Amino acid sequence: MKMKRLLLAVLLLTAYMANGWACTNFIVGKKASADGSVIVSYSADSYGMFGYLCHFPAAQHAPGTMRDIYDWDSGKYLGKIKEAKQTYNVIGNMNEFQVTIGETTFGGRPELVDSTGIMDYGSLIYVALQRSRTAKEAIKVMTDLVKEYGYYSSGESFSIADPNEAWIMEMIGKGPGVKGAVWVAVRIPDDCIAAHANQSRIHKFDMNDKENCLYSPDVISFAREKGYFSGVNKDFSFADAYCPLDFSGLRFCEARVWSFYNMFSKSTGQSYLSYIQGDSKEPMPLYVKPDNKVSVRDIQHAMRDHYEGTALDITKDMGAGCFQMPYRLSPLTFNVDGQEYFNERPISTQQSAFVFVSQMRSTLPDAIGGVLWFGLDDANMTVFTPVYCNTDKVPYPYQQENGDCVTFSWDSAFWIYNWVADMIRPRYNLMVEDMRTVQNTLEDTYAQSQEGIESAALKLYQQNPAKAKEYLTNYTHMTAQTAVDSWKKLGEFLIVRYNDGAVKRMQNGQLQRPKTGNTAPLDRPGYSKEFLQELVKATGERYKMKELK
Repeated sequence: MKMKRLLLAVLLLTAYMANGWACTNFIVGKKASADGSVIVSYSADSYGMFGYLCHFPAAQHAPGTMRDIYDWDSGKYLGKIKEAKQTYNVIGNMNEFQVTIGETTFGGRPELVDSTGIMDYGSLIYVALQRSRTAKEAIKVMTDLVKEYGYYSSGESFSIADPNEAWIMEMIGKGPGVKGAVWVAVRIPDDCIAAHANQSRIHKFDMNDKENCLYSPDVISFAREKGYFSGVNKDFSFADAYCPLDFSGLRFCEARVWSFYNMFSKSTGQSYLSYIQGDSKEPMPLYVKPDNKVSVRDIQHAMRDHYEGTALDITKDMGAGCFQMPYRLSPLTFNVDGQEYFNERPISTQQSAFVFVSQMRSTLPDAIGGVLWFGLDDANMTVFTPVYCNTDKVPYPYQQENGDCVTFSWDSAFWIYNWVADMIRPRYNLMVEDMRTVQNTLEDTYAQSQEGIESAALKLYQQNPAKAKEYLTNYTHMTAQTAVDSWKKLGEFLIVRYNDGAVKRMQNGQLQRPKTGNTAPLDRPGYSKEFLQELVKATGERYKMKELK
């Protein structure tokens, strides 16, 4: 029995590490946001995963209809559940009522995984989105489903939000063959921000606050039964009981939360730097008040963070190479002479399949108020385009049919963004500003156009909601295609400008053409002074020029 448990633990850890400690979520309450919207961000970070925009159309189902459930990660068939009479339109991770759900896997105690369960975390998300009009309703749908059909996945942390409120719910199973799960959900105060990134973050919670805290009846008693907790109820910590913190969870996961807090609450960042460095045991709060109101654009930029300008900045050391690359190749840990070391795991990472920033507004009709700002690949190297929540057809470059994880396609936004990103990373500080110019131009244009687009949509909505939906769907398609077309041109530009390691000169925003002949004016930047000094230190006299006798 002990061998079986050990093997399961190893397998789970191996799978977990292969995903690169995947996924990051940020949450902004409506009184903490610049425009009164609730904001949730999410990145699906998993090596080898093909990114696309999923869609589930609204539908009516006959009594007795059953639905097949497949594990979101592996595609394994898990079983059948009863279908709801009515299901709602879902585009990406947002439904037609602006309900949004994101997730991060924290894993937790491996012995609590139930391989006989039917509902995995991915199916919970998309089934709940199809059946829920509010965040609270989504929580009920998800917890009822695992109670009836069992929970297949390991420990999971969910962001669940609507135009009025946002929650973090953490859930873990009860072990092989035991249906249900233990869970707790905490509402994030409207004037606060929160984050979670592959580590359980709910510690103590107010069991008497029924409006802002929900939990399974046995969340504490089950922990006692398993020997995870023995104190008094008021001291119970979900995270400590079901996902005890180790250095990996601290540095690879909690550090991303710290970086987010540090961006928007400087006192929090200063107070908990020692915590994420492993020198303090006091955990960070589940949520904090930001220094200033936070915008959608702020969150888009936050999703691109690599700890720049902080004590964890990875652009200045040898691992960044001579071009200050803010990325590290996997795996996260490595061994040198019998000692284990690690790479930082920042918010933005190359293995992302897709990323979104969800904007939910109670001041507008759902069809107009809900915007999923969506991008394929790494947040740092993509364009967030607006996808309105009533969109009922996926924009062509975002469709699943355009390529797959082993098939490149010029029609696939995922592959176009990866193509450009893989050109930039090796010579990052030389090339990134060319990419940033195109990225900011597109995203600023979409942000500046939003008010006018939505004003026109609202007038249409008041006359004919179907026309407004069609208008916003067409706009969603247009912006997605424009971004991908611009990125293809960017890729062509980068190949020409940085051909063979030289850099062709620019003039008035255009590549400078030769006055005569067929050789373009260019510079050869070579390597930085600092890199060359380190090279000489490492190689000594080997490359020193000599005078021949």
